[in-house]
Amino acid sequence: MAINISAWSIRNPLPPVVFSIILLVLGWLSFTKLAVTHLPSADIPVISVAVAQFGAAPVELESQVTKVIEDGVSGVEGVRHITSSITDGMSVTTIAFALETNTDRALNDVKDAVTRVRSNLPQNVTEPLIQRVDVIGLPIVTYAAISPGKTCVASPRSSALAVSTAKSWSRWIPTGFRPRDSRP
Repeated sequence: MAINISAWSIRNPLPPVVFSIILLVLGWLSFTKLAVTHLPSADIPVISVAVAQFGAAPVELESQVTKVIEDGVSGVEGVRHITSSITDGMSVTTIAFALETNTDRALNDVKDAVTRVRSNLPQNVTEPLIQRVDVIGLPIVTYAAISPGKTCVASPRSSALAVSTAKSWSRWIPTGFRPRDSRP
């Protein structure tokens, strides 16, 4: 004799209804106890290599330091993008990896790659500072507003216009975005 659950449930509706209510209550209780973070921790694999050569012009740094480091780290597995910033006496190369790359492994691979090309760098450069870039707490999006024909110093009127425009856009963002005036 086969048990027909649907026929039994029609004849005895109370147990399935009670079972459904219990499932709903347990689901609601579990949902309310879920941990929710507004800023979840994200391990984004970005590594920075900073090298200083005091008194060197940016052109010298580009050819003697930055190019050597970029060429050295370009062969590291998982590299997605390499950017460099050069100022007087300082070269900073930022290496972004694919998201599935382990940050610790990427850091060690970049250290190994820089160690291999260290002998090709000029003798008077400082030891390369290799570190992971911590993106926790950094802004996700930053906007800037410019006005043609205006000076660098923002007028109160143009600043108020930019903030009011950002506030009107923010009503479409469900996370409670609040623009702020960043003038000094």
